[in-house]
Amino acid sequence: MTFYECEIERIKNLIYRNQRQLDIVIGMRNYIDNNYHAGLSLNFLSGIKFISKYHLLRLFKRYYGQTPKQYLLDRQIENSKEYLKKGMSIAETCYFVEFESPCSFSTLFKSKTGLTPTEFKKEQLLQSRFDFHLRTLGN
Repeated sequence: MTFYECEIERIKNLIYRNQRQLDIVIGMRNYIDNNYHAGLSLNFLSGIKFISKYHLLRLFKRYYGQTPKQYLLDRQIENSKEYLKKGMSIAETCYFVEFESPCSFSTLFKSKTGLTPTEFKKEQLLQSRFDFHLRTLGN
């Protein structure tokens, strides 16, 4: 091994010294990615791996810099952008990504993106029209 490979291994062992913990948080993140629309809770997530919800909270925050709930909300917002781009209504999108009400969805969407869902849809429509005109001018 070269000096750099040894240093990388040393740092990796220092930061990720417990492979079981790492497997748990990676598994949780993958589970959230694949089931973000299923009404997940910390109690449910901790039950999957049979660990304390507080321990899961600390591990997730340590490795990803945010709580599972914050990660879930970010994932829901990112996916809602895709649904809005595809033309899904705001209310449909809200309920599809498991928000309780369009009002709470719109508030969180604006705080995360800087735009309301309506503004986001309008911006996407303008962008797609602009892209269309560029393509037609190019031909």
